[in-house]
Amino acid sequence: MTVPHQYSFRKATIYDLPLLAAWQSNPHVRAWWDSGEPYSAADLADPRVARWIVSTRGRPFAFMQDYTVHGWEDHHFFKLPNGSRGIDQFIGEPKMIGLGHGSAFIGARMRALFDFGVPVIATDPHPANERAIAVYKKLGFEPIGSPQETRWGLILPMVARR
Repeated sequence: MTVPHQYSFRKATIYDLPLLAAWQSNPHVRAWWDSGEPYSAADLADPRVARWIVSTRGRPFAFMQDYTVHGWEDHHFFKLPNGSRGIDQFIGEPKMIGLGHGSAFIGARMRALFDFGVPVIATDPHPANERAIAVYKKLGFEPIGSPQETRWGLILPMVARR
């Protein structure tokens, strides 16, 4: 990426469900994201999770969510400090991959969360997702344990601190 990009985050709405379903059908998303269960209006209404459509230069290209890790008692990040948030995301548009957008928009959202007072941001990529793990490490995430099986699948627990 040679030109700095500005990223905007707007709440995902029911009008975005077809876009999310289309993005989730892409092979590069299906490899790491459960596309068998497309998002529903009920998912978007869940108060534990903030779901975002990410755009640059007015063009939507990615999805991101951040959630309270204390919203599920059996969550693998439940023991993190109060106020901690988990993040997940994917770039939906294949032509936007490999251009530096991932680390840039994730970093932008991390700064916003830390500015809001979040003490720890957690993420849980699949241990074989080397590209995602490299991006997270670049952004300051560190593994906090070995890969583990969760009800959401096999994960590598990682955290970044303010």
